[in-house]
Amino acid sequence: MAADSPSTAPRHIVLIGNAASSLLNFRLPLIRDLVAAGWQVTALAPDWAPGQLAQLQREGAQGTPYPLARTGLNPVHDLCTFVALCRALRRIRPQAVLTITVKPNVWGMLAAAWVGVPRRVAMVTGLGFAFTEMGGDGRSRYRHFVAWVLARLYRLAFGVAHAVVVQNPDDGAFLRERIGVVPPKVVVGGGTGVPLEEWPLHPPHKEPITFTLVARLLREKGVLEFLAAARQIKADFPSVRFWLLGPLDENPGGLREDDLRPWLADGTVEWPGAVDVKPWLAQTSVFVLPSYREGVPRSTQEAMAMGRPVITTDVPGCRETVIDGLNGWLVPPRDVAALVRAMRRFIEQPALIERMGRESRRLAEERFDVRRSNARLLSLVTSV
Repeated sequence: MAADSPSTAPRHIVLIGNAASSLLNFRLPLIRDLVAAGWQVTALAPDWAPGQLAQLQREGAQGTPYPLARTGLNPVHDLCTFVALCRALRRIRPQAVLTITVKPNVWGMLAAAWVGVPRRVAMVTGLGFAFTEMGGDGRSRYRHFVAWVLARLYRLAFGVAHAVVVQNPDDGAFLRERIGVVPPKVVVGGGTGVPLEEWPLHPPHKEPITFTLVARLLREKGVLEFLAAARQIKADFPSVRFWLLGPLDENPGGLREDDLRPWLADGTVEWPGAVDVKPWLAQTSVFVLPSYREGVPRSTQEAMAMGRPVITTDVPGCRETVIDGLNGWLVPPRDVAALVRAMRRFIEQPALIERMGRESRRLAEERFDVRRSNARLLSLVTSV
């Protein structure tokens, strides 16, 4: 049989991420929709395991590893990443590239432009450690240096992108005003979205009342504020339960296990680590995310889909998930007292758990259905 002609060969798209687990956890519905639309999909990540590659193949896509140091500013490591991505893209010859997260956005976008990929789209899922105000944590000099370097790299990378997708309007304004991305390139795409059928509505959980935070254990996620509020609440309401779900992280803002030990030792919080969050959310009363800044947090979207009210901060990204007083409460960042007051409302008025949880599910259906999110992204990425 003759080989496909260029006009009939399947179009090829490459997704470039910083972790295989993130691509599978957050982008598998997008990969499925791309395959269904007739695209050949290759996902690049530094750490594919055999089981993950097999899962990707079952979905009709393929995975390829490349070298990446997720954190740090080592020019030798980053040059190796750039060269490896150029080689991979020359070999694959895709019609489109979608890069996701900081280093893939920089080196993936520059590599795609270097080899002449026809359609280049970057996705900013949050501004991250460098551009998040940490409240005088003693590391501001290093953070400002990283921000200075990253701003210049973003200016180069986003200058050769055809579109830059952000998840909230504040991040879009930041890229236009601080990075200099020309306004037509910046697209506010909203949250990643969740497959609602995989995150079904659960009955409210009231006994015992349980507050849960799901996040990588970073200072900028508000983990320490959550722990401090938990200790105050448990002094008055010993039966209330607090769960912290998520892994330690090597980022500069990462907490160490020693940082958690006092809170674990006195029973303030339970920390099972990185777990399947669904059964834990099913036994959660209220979801809490006191973050300093987000894109639009996927963890909150999942909790909302399962009918959980939300306490989160009135900051970019987080405020997109809560209508204050309807499906939860917005509190100022780094404000433990305000966090305690919001928690006490649910303890003292447990009927709010059910009422606000229903509103969370309704808002998830309106705002965070992954099918609608993916349709918007596909139209942008595949406009070759």
